[in-house]
Amino acid sequence: MKKKILVLTALVCMGIMDSCKDKFLETTPLGVGNETMLANKTGVNAVLIGAYSLLDGVGSGGTYFSAVSNWIYGTVASDDGYKGSDVGDLAQITTIEKYIQQADIGGFNEKWVALYDGVSRSNDVLRLIGKATDMTEAEKTQATAEARFLRGWYHFEAKKMWNMVPYVDETVTDYINLPNDKDIWPNIEADFQFAVDNISATKAQVGRASKWSAKAMLAKVHMYQSDYTAAKPLLVDIISNGPFSLVANYHDNFRIATENNSESVFEVQMSVADGGSGENGSWGDNLNFPYGSGPGGCCGFYQPSQNLVNAFKTDAAGLPLLDTFNDVDVKNDEGLASSDPFTPETGTLDPRLDWTVGRRGLPFLNWGIHPGKNWIRDQSFAGPYTFKKFFANSGDNAGAESPRANANNYRAIRYADLLLMRAEIAVEENDLPTALTIVNQIRTRAATEVVKKDDGTPAANYLVKPYTAFASQDYARKAVRFERRLELAMEGHRHFDLVRWGNADVVLNAYLAKEKIKRTYLNGAVFKKGSSEYFPIPQAQIDIMGSNVLKQNPN
Repeated sequence: MKKKILVLTALVCMGIMDSCKDKFLETTPLGVGNETMLANKTGVNAVLIGAYSLLDGVGSGGTYFSAVSNWIYGTVASDDGYKGSDVGDLAQITTIEKYIQQADIGGFNEKWVALYDGVSRSNDVLRLIGKATDMTEAEKTQATAEARFLRGWYHFEAKKMWNMVPYVDETVTDYINLPNDKDIWPNIEADFQFAVDNISATKAQVGRASKWSAKAMLAKVHMYQSDYTAAKPLLVDIISNGPFSLVANYHDNFRIATENNSESVFEVQMSVADGGSGENGSWGDNLNFPYGSGPGGCCGFYQPSQNLVNAFKTDAAGLPLLDTFNDVDVKNDEGLASSDPFTPETGTLDPRLDWTVGRRGLPFLNWGIHPGKNWIRDQSFAGPYTFKKFFANSGDNAGAESPRANANNYRAIRYADLLLMRAEIAVEENDLPTALTIVNQIRTRAATEVVKKDDGTPAANYLVKPYTAFASQDYARKAVRFERRLELAMEGHRHFDLVRWGNADVVLNAYLAKEKIKRTYLNGAVFKKGSSEYFPIPQAQIDIMGSNVLKQNPN
């Protein structure tokens, strides 16, 4: 059909006017941008905003599989959460949860496309900057630094997922032959280092990167390589000289009303009531709402694990049970109808539990008391808990295009995250006093705000206290890593933390051994060292490029 139209056009040109030349076929369609139109300050900024817009993972047609929160890959593929819902709904996620390496799962390709589209848009900015004649050198440097920050971000996310991935810069023109035959950590470091050296310390707009967020990402890159010597000065600088501090109340990190606060180092901005159809409103997490009569009315995914809930138990001194936390389950209502009587756990708990997990009998923000089974799609499949951490209060999404559109930003880098990485380094240096001080800073804040009943009394028996000492390096390492789990639970970090620590097989196989008793769908699941740390390269991408160009991960 296209060939026929072109031939007809050419015949019309020949028959009507001799002056009809090739330029007729080169006319830019009305309403379509091109490089000439965009090679200026306004155009560069518009394309840069487009590169930022893909941080949520949705703009390239992606949804839950490409969500910036990494709820599937960072949490469900760990000991913190289950897929949720019921056995048949999106069973591909169960395959991921069971560490079955299946390269043709469509979600892997969805994530790949979202990340490399982000890379492509970042490179578009860099190419345009060189052609923009109305930008000062300072403006060009700033835009270049932001674009390279984003390019580093998208490559970092791909590296976490698949390890051996292609690095694509603005000079690449052949997108079909992109081998993954080199370790791209040096390229990612170079992008973030350029941003550190050239980006402004303050932000022109709240959602943009700054010198501090670039330093934080560069520190993370070094931490993922266990290069503590390189990460330490960056973290020390951020802690000593940056504009950050822990907010007074833990839950303020997850409320719409307190977004972009003093603890936010880099935040992915979400919005509703902006004339869209909900896609800007954290749409990658749109399945993760209580089911049935619960707020959102769908879809019951992303349920916290019993193992995670158990981790929030404390002893008489208000300290976590580092070795025995999973011996006895926190009391729950599994198997009970919402009309059946139930009394929640009376033992001592870390209050962060009930800012993270929805439990029966406790307030679910301002939506009322969690009723249990009536908000769960299938208790027998994925347990009695619902996701709560990033859930919005009733009324906070006024004007949303969908009941599940959520204007709550994703806190991609929190100051607490960086503090705990600094504590990790202190442990490895056997500087136990520094590690102790940092962990106690986090735990002291955890005690300042608890979930309360309508009468103002605590909703559970909360008790969290600081450590008095770390008796040994091994104990300190265990305590710091455990604290990181509690503080960042359900935020999409856990799987990647276990992999970078090198103990994912030990932790996750121990987790599975008990989980299989009740969560029978996990039978046969095993985390294989040397294989399960990274996800399969999407088969669709190997088919496009050829297996001689894009190599599958080993085993």
